[in-house]
Amino acid sequence: MGSLSLPGLFRLRAEAAAAGAERSERTAVILVWLRGGCSHLDTYDPKPDAPSEYRGPFKPIDTRTPGLQLTELIPLQARISDKFTVLRSMAHTGAGHPSGSLQLLSGDPDMQDKPEPVFPDVMAVADYFRSGGPPRALPNYIGVNPIVRYDGFVIAGPAFLGPSHEPFAVTGDPSAPDFRVPNIGLPEAEAHRLQTRLGLRRRMDDVRRAIDASRSVQSMDTFQERAIDLLTSPEAAVAFDLGREDPRVRDRYGRHAWGQQCLMARRLVEAGVDLVTTTFDGPLCGRVANWDDHAVNHHVFDALEHRAPAFDQAVSALIEDVYARGLDRRVMVIVTGEFGRTPRISYVASSGGGVASGEAGTVQPGRDHWPRANSMIWAGGGIRTGQVIGSTDRYGEDVADRRVGPHDFLATIYRHLGIDPEATIPDRFGRPIPIAPDGRPIPELAATS
Repeated sequence: MGSLSLPGLFRLRAEAAAAGAERSERTAVILVWLRGGCSHLDTYDPKPDAPSEYRGPFKPIDTRTPGLQLTELIPLQARISDKFTVLRSMAHTGAGHPSGSLQLLSGDPDMQDKPEPVFPDVMAVADYFRSGGPPRALPNYIGVNPIVRYDGFVIAGPAFLGPSHEPFAVTGDPSAPDFRVPNIGLPEAEAHRLQTRLGLRRRMDDVRRAIDASRSVQSMDTFQERAIDLLTSPEAAVAFDLGREDPRVRDRYGRHAWGQQCLMARRLVEAGVDLVTTTFDGPLCGRVANWDDHAVNHHVFDALEHRAPAFDQAVSALIEDVYARGLDRRVMVIVTGEFGRTPRISYVASSGGGVASGEAGTVQPGRDHWPRANSMIWAGGGIRTGQVIGSTDRYGEDVADRRVGPHDFLATIYRHLGIDPEATIPDRFGRPIPIAPDGRPIPELAATS
């Protein structure tokens, strides 16, 4: 019964709902987060003509998009490049993982790392505007391995909007045989016992109301019943139950954490959830469990080769499935990390041996933080796909054409969700805070008619 702390969450969301705007269209976003930052030169922006100290070992391959080459690490994505757009010209000034994440996800312009967000992230803001309306079986914002922390730093969150706009967190490995989402879809016998207890509580409350017929008691009933609905909802149980998928579909996504995270994300938006984040980290990344491929952490090229099959499989399956199931106008998929990696390869001694890293003291190649250029992909959302936006110079160091900043990134997501990028939200003191100051939605990513 400890899960009945859920009423507090529902109560907070209802209190915030009065300030939320009514949605005009049930659009949705899935954000796939590469925690630590992915090397753009070794994936979406290869530089085969650059000197050897830049280009890396992976060969460029052609794609279905004329003139677009990716690297050989992601052949499945290359085969479906007509279903996404590559943005090669994202740049900002956040060189640390916290500052880079906060700049991209919340628009915080500060170049310095900080322990927690000052401004709410894009998904929390979207949840604020989309709160309210009739009760729903599923939370509106769900994190399947949510974006929360980088080491001891909080890199995303609702900040002054409050905990009511945190994601409903699904943690653990969805590919594990014993995986189960807590607080969702109790087994029938447990649900019956819970409903019986609820009936007893109602009878006790009838007596209490005779003494105190306050609105607060009635409100508590409402939020507790919504928590009960989530605990016993067959719709919620179905949405989270990957066992209901055709085994061939699960195989296509990959029987690993990232593949099943993406499959769950697709099931959730199909069931009506508007906002889903999923983080790619953990053992599939290598020794330090993220994409932070300094030479002290990983042999960068061994690490990329280690994680590429799962990454390529999960992302390509998600994008293909969104189109195959007719979700491509409603659902936008974005794949990115907080920044790119240094184009010039560094060589430093490893701090420890393990997956994709030599024994301690082994000098190995790495790439460091690089906020001056980053690549990301966008799919769905009704956008024109099979295109490339922007470019970097011959070394991949700086944006050469069509520079895009974090506020433009945020404004593009807000536009898809039907939220005015010029809107404001009140801070703790009621002051209006712009949600994407000076940001302009990326015109090449506008929905086509």
